[in-house]
Amino acid sequence: MPAPSVISVIDDDASVRVATNNFLLSRGYVVHTFASAEEFLASSHLDETNCVIADVQMATMSGLDLLASVRARGYRAPFIFITAFPDEGVRARAMKAGAVGFLAKPFAAPHLIECLDTALRTRG
Repeated sequence: MPAPSVISVIDDDASVRVATNNFLLSRGYVVHTFASAEEFLASSHLDETNCVIADVQMATMSGLDLLASVRARGYRAPFIFITAFPDEGVRARAMKAGAVGFLAKPFAAPHLIECLDTALRTRG
C-alpha cells in the first residue's frame, strides 16, 4: 500500500487552514498547515510535500511569489491556488506559472479533490 500523499496548505486565514486540514485528513492525506509563505519556506516539510494548496493573496508574500520561490529552489511539487478574490488575470498568471488548479473560495470539496487528483497524477 503506497504511503499517503503529503499536502501543505498555506493560507493566512486560520478558518480556511482548519477546514481544509480537516477535510484532507478525512480523505487520508498527511497535511501540514502554514499561516504564511515564509513559514512554509522555513519549514522542514518542503522536501516531503507532494502538493501545495496556497492562498493567492497573503500579507507579505503572495502565493504566486511563493510558487516562484519554490521553483527557484528546485522543487517541483504541483500548486493549487485558492482565493477569495478570483480574478481572470491572476488566474491566467497562475496557470502560466504552472499551477494545476485555481479555486475561488468558498470552493466545493469535489473541485478540490479533482484538482488534487490531477496534481498528484502529474507530479510524476
